[in-house]
Amino acid sequence: MQTIRSFISIPITPGITSAASKIIRALKPVDSGIKWVPTDNLHLTLKFLGEVDNVEIPDVCNAIRRVTQQIAPFELHFHGTGGFPNLEKPRVLYAGIEDPSGRLVQMVADMELELADLGFKPEPRDYRPHLTLGRARSKGGRVSAELTEAAESFRDTHLGDMVVDELNLMASFLDKQGPTYQVMDTIELNEDAES
Repeated sequence: MQTIRSFISIPITPGITSAASKIIRALKPVDSGIKWVPTDNLHLTLKFLGEVDNVEIPDVCNAIRRVTQQIAPFELHFHGTGGFPNLEKPRVLYAGIEDPSGRLVQMVADMELELADLGFKPEPRDYRPHLTLGRARSKGGRVSAELTEAAESFRDTHLGDMVVDELNLMASFLDKQGPTYQVMDTIELNEDAES
C-alpha cells in the first residue's frame, strides 16, 4: 500500500493568480524571512488531509461528492492582504477572500463532517477563507517593519472575482525545490442545487 500526501483545493483563475503574483513580486525583495508560494502552486486550500492510503482515495472523492451535490456554484471576491495571526508577526501572509453567499464556509464545514466519518481529524479552528501567498521561514520570527508596511499597502487591492464550480483532490510531492502538485480528481459543484 502506498500513501499520497493529499489536500482538497479550489483552482483559482489566471487573473487572480496574476494579481497575487504581482503582490508576491512586490513583497519578495523586502524581507527574506518569508518562503513565497510559487505562481504555479497558488490555489485555495480547503483541507489538508496528510498522508492518505491510495486505496482510500476513492472514498475521499465520494465524501467530497456527497457535499458538492448539495452546493450550487458560487462567487468569491479576492481582496486585500493580511497575516495569521496578524501582520506584525505573521506565520502566513495571505490575500483575503470574501464569501458573500456563505457557501464556501458551509461547504468546508460539511466536508469536515463527511471526512471525520472516514477517520480524518477535524480542524480545531473555524475555516477562514484566504489565499496563502507566503509562510514565515522561522517559527515565531518577526518579519521586518518594512514587510509589514509593504503588505499593508495592498490592504485595499482588489485581486479579482471568480465563480467556484469545481474542487480538486490534489497530490503533493515534496522534493528539494519544494512541493509539486498533481490533480488526482476534479469534482464539480451541482448546477441544479438550490442557490
